[in-house]
Amino acid sequence: MTIEDLRNRNLIIFEAISGSNAYGLQTPESDIDIKGVFLLPKEDFYSMNYIKQINDETNDTVFYELGRFLELLSVNSPNILELLNTPEDSIIYKHPYFNMISKDTFISKLCKNSFGKYAISQIKKSKGLNKKIMNPMSKDRQSVLDFCYVNYNKGSIPIQQFLDLHNLKQEFCGLVNIPNMKDLYGLYYSEKIKFSGIVRTIDANDVALSSIPKDLNQIGLLYFNRDGYSVYCKDYREYWAWVEKRNDARYQNTLSHGKNYDAKNMMHVIRLLDMAIEIGKYKKINVRRENREFLLDIKSGLYDYDELLAIADEKASELEQVFDTSDLPDKPDIDAINYLAYEIRNKFYNDLYS
Repeated sequence: MTIEDLRNRNLIIFEAISGSNAYGLQTPESDIDIKGVFLLPKEDFYSMNYIKQINDETNDTVFYELGRFLELLSVNSPNILELLNTPEDSIIYKHPYFNMISKDTFISKLCKNSFGKYAISQIKKSKGLNKKIMNPMSKDRQSVLDFCYVNYNKGSIPIQQFLDLHNLKQEFCGLVNIPNMKDLYGLYYSEKIKFSGIVRTIDANDVALSSIPKDLNQIGLLYFNRDGYSVYCKDYREYWAWVEKRNDARYQNTLSHGKNYDAKNMMHVIRLLDMAIEIGKYKKINVRRENREFLLDIKSGLYDYDELLAIADEKASELEQVFDTSDLPDKPDIDAINYLAYEIRNKFYNDLYS
């Protein structure tokens, strides 16, 4: 089923402009995001063909099936609560049955985590992004050999430097474990004996061990910084996965303002914290933001990274205080939500098939 099918079969009960346009934070470069709610036909709902949501290829347009929509509302999902509270001037279409969904039914103390804690997790994400931007990694992947060292002149030097000094080749080296000494190996060398080398191949993820004749003299002790290599491999994977998936327009914006953080992400962190505090204080969800200029200043990179972290920390503390004294229910009334789902679906099907 496609979005066009939803429209042609009159299955949509709500459709609205969401995202920056609903927040009042749009700029000339902003995309127009559409979100909405639909009901499956009876034959799909009661069969094995249940579909939770339908979206276009870019995910700029997303419609949630009524059951999924109410399920997400019941856990106080920020995006879905925002959709329910869309400003009137951003609503494209609203079926009378959608008015049966009361905005006040769903707001609970779960918003402290769904809005506030989510925002705080995005701060950590922003810190990780800051680390990636400030510490770009070469596409040329380091090998196990780059994390191996040999004792030399009362100290140690990298294995490759040691090999170069003595005009040796790694493939003619042999290693043996040294008992009770983690990641430390006896180093041997022979161009006549078939050793495994320090590594069998340049892309190996561990050192290689060899059988060493008893009469062959050890030329040194080799230490493999295994933990350092593991951390490097993890960082390498994460960095290049981020490069592959990153939004280049946002990344270029990050570079252009020179503050080395994802400004749009930090803008939404502050927005979410503000909304969470308002929910705790006033039991309302204000999608349209009154501090537009302040938020757009954040997006444009006007603030230093540490300034925004300090602002976010202050708001996070206020969030804790507000919800400690809030008389919101701990969670929405699931029985009432279940009955609401039944009531809307029953009325809709009676109309559709009458």
